[in-house]
Amino acid sequence: MTDVAVIGAGPAGLMAAEVLAQGGARVTVYDAMPSAGRKLLMAGRGGLNLTHSEPLPDFMPRYREAAPMLQAAIAAFSPDGLRAWSAALGEATFVGSSGRVFPKAFKASPLLRAWLRRLDAGGVRFAFRHRWTGWDGEGRLLFRTIDGQRPIEAKATVLALGGASWPRLGSDGGWADILASKGVAVSKLRPANSGFTVAWSDVFRDRFEGQPLKGVALTIGAHTVRGEAMITRSGIEGGAIYALSAELREAVLGLGQATLTIALRPELDVAALTTRLSGTRGKQSLANFLRKAAQLSPVGIGLMQEAAIASGRPLALFSPAELAKLINAIPVQLTGVAPIERAISTAGGVTFDELDERLMLRKLPGVFAAGEMLDWEAPTGGYLLQASFATGAAAGRGVLRWFAQSSS
Repeated sequence: MTDVAVIGAGPAGLMAAEVLAQGGARVTVYDAMPSAGRKLLMAGRGGLNLTHSEPLPDFMPRYREAAPMLQAAIAAFSPDGLRAWSAALGEATFVGSSGRVFPKAFKASPLLRAWLRRLDAGGVRFAFRHRWTGWDGEGRLLFRTIDGQRPIEAKATVLALGGASWPRLGSDGGWADILASKGVAVSKLRPANSGFTVAWSDVFRDRFEGQPLKGVALTIGAHTVRGEAMITRSGIEGGAIYALSAELREAVLGLGQATLTIALRPELDVAALTTRLSGTRGKQSLANFLRKAAQLSPVGIGLMQEAAIASGRPLALFSPAELAKLINAIPVQLTGVAPIERAISTAGGVTFDELDERLMLRKLPGVFAAGEMLDWEAPTGGYLLQASFATGAAAGRGVLRWFAQSSS
């Protein structure tokens, strides 16, 4: 029998294992995949964004409704704490121009290798190609392996199984039904930090697929975000879209569609744009005139053409004032949410009402949960990994407290 079975070898599970091993527990980490940290490695392909440098009063609201429930875990393992932890593994960090924090190596593999070496030195064991399928009648953990079903006895269990995005990397959300069958309330898993579908015209799609929208402001309802987005063949995605994904997703799922408003020159008001567009066009094409007078990109002008087509009125007939108004209020109809398999992260999961202050499931004594399988979401920018690391550490501490309380 092992002291603690940690199920899931992502950031939350590995952090729980580290805290437990440092606390003297015998730990085995189980994972369905052949190796650890696969989604972490995927996240680090374009530069591993570990956390964000903004102060905690600004940092915590990024977690929306879940912020109060995550406050204690993130305060105990803060962004500064995460940076110190990374540095202790030999991977110093730096703050980018956007305030995001990265390892100086700018990738995940050196950090993961150093971390696994430290876990091994601390006595943490690993069992890969072990897919958790629940419990048997005697309360033992059940795993499906290449050699058949394997029961495991553990004094405590930490579930760190991730959400349901990128299932080929190991997190497919199959745990939700297992926990629900035990009476644990699980909020429906939904895509977060995802793209959205748009019924682009064939001309626009073929010409502008893969083109970025830079320095734009995106708005839905009372929510506005400035940043960048990307036109895809089926719709739109990118950092600014991800920052609004919760509002956009709920609107699309609730109403069947949502109107996203795009401002191409948010730093200019309608009056300033009207003045720029009131000059003589001469023999210039409308596209060239808009490009020079308002400094619009071809993809931005294409978006204006899409809006004009939808309105049933050619863009060439718009007055300077109408063009100026459209530039900063282009309506884009979102028709659907990209599949959860393509999302960066997942919303929904084990509700916090099901957990005590140690992150132990109230209905399943000795079973703790951490990471993305909890019911929270956050935008990209380091917030996802920060909460995964922090709740993993909190679950590890919770197990140690439970052991101490059980033996007293």
